[in-house]
Amino acid sequence: MTEEHVPRVLIVGGGYVGMYTALRLQKKLRWSRVRITVVDPRSYMTYQPFLPEAAAGSLEPRHVVVPLRPVLKHCQVITGEVIDIRHADRVARIVPRVGDPYELHYDVLVVALGSIARTLPIPGLAEQGIGFKQVEEAIALRNHVLDRLDVAASTADEDVRRRALSFVVVGGGYAGVEALAELQDMAKDALRYYPYLQPHHMRWILVEATGRILPEVGPEMGIYTIDELRRHGIEVRLNTRLESCVDGHVVLADGTELDSDTLIWTAGVKAHPLLQRTDLPLDEKGRLKCRADLRVEGVDAAWGAGDCAAVPDLTSDVPGATTGPNAQHAVRQAKRLGDNIAAVLRGREPKNYEHKYVGSVASLGLHKGVAQVYGIKLKGFVAWFMHRTYHVSRMPTLNRKVRIVMDWTLALFFRREAVSLGRIHMPRDEFLRAADPGGARR
Repeated sequence: MTEEHVPRVLIVGGGYVGMYTALRLQKKLRWSRVRITVVDPRSYMTYQPFLPEAAAGSLEPRHVVVPLRPVLKHCQVITGEVIDIRHADRVARIVPRVGDPYELHYDVLVVALGSIARTLPIPGLAEQGIGFKQVEEAIALRNHVLDRLDVAASTADEDVRRRALSFVVVGGGYAGVEALAELQDMAKDALRYYPYLQPHHMRWILVEATGRILPEVGPEMGIYTIDELRRHGIEVRLNTRLESCVDGHVVLADGTELDSDTLIWTAGVKAHPLLQRTDLPLDEKGRLKCRADLRVEGVDAAWGAGDCAAVPDLTSDVPGATTGPNAQHAVRQAKRLGDNIAAVLRGREPKNYEHKYVGSVASLGLHKGVAQVYGIKLKGFVAWFMHRTYHVSRMPTLNRKVRIVMDWTLALFFRREAVSLGRIHMPRDEFLRAADPGGARR
């Protein structure tokens, strides 16, 4: 007598789409004999819209991530990386955090890889730049900016001070504008502890290759955002590219040159490179070709959603239009994806994903924001409050929602902490000095 085969659903990627799809399947298929396996290099999901507030100290970083194992109690979670997929054979090759690679066989594939930072071959960028897509980058930037204030306040060298207090952000989309605004807010707030430093000593520069920023909120709100940033002392350089940043010497295409210890790169995203190591169909941008019901075109038992997938936008009048890579679509696609997979496994027909883009909201620092929702333009406190309200409603799990609201409530009564824990990234330094007091190893 042969053992009954239990189908396995393999979800590649534990980000918003991957985690929520697994959560939906876990709930929908509670009484079914189905194995759900989620593979991701991290053991948690990061809610990226809250990264700027985590970097600025408005939110505890642990509260903007959701640990996968406690949430996906009935799923197998593998902390590792999928390095190639042979869907024709229903096999994925996995490299765990520790140990040898191995092959995992599956019956249904869900590709929820998201995207990675789109970098360019700019001299010095790989050595000097830092991205802004993961919580560890947000924590590192917070520590780094505060550490630069410590350096500037503790040196007698004017060149060192000027370099430490120069901050360059490349990319005028959501990530760049929100990160810049929140970090500058935090730095200005921290200056109350540095009596010899003033806000005008700091130099904040936003570099954007096109002629506008935040295109999602429309031209009028984009212009307002530029005016607002400049009013707070931020230099906005439009139609300007980063030419080089070797050893921290930043050269811009408009002729500007400066030395800076801080270069934040947020100039767009691209499809995950793993897609190139699969036998699945891709579009000209390297994204997974998907149908409106989120099934991969031309193959069986394969699904995709989120930033890595080219999903037809059924609400657009533009031929061939696909849904944009943003949290609004990711939230809704994950729900539809989970429902569709559950339906197919039960022998039913999947439904098309259809959602008309309602607008965008962006934070410009504490109590400041811009929004365009259903054609209505909002700015200032109202837009900022809408930004917070919308994103806390989209944050997975009640646990995290409550913790975030508590962080905001405490911030009404207590100032945020302005302390750099940058040395947390060098935990063995003190021990090495004690073990080698003569300094032979240094």
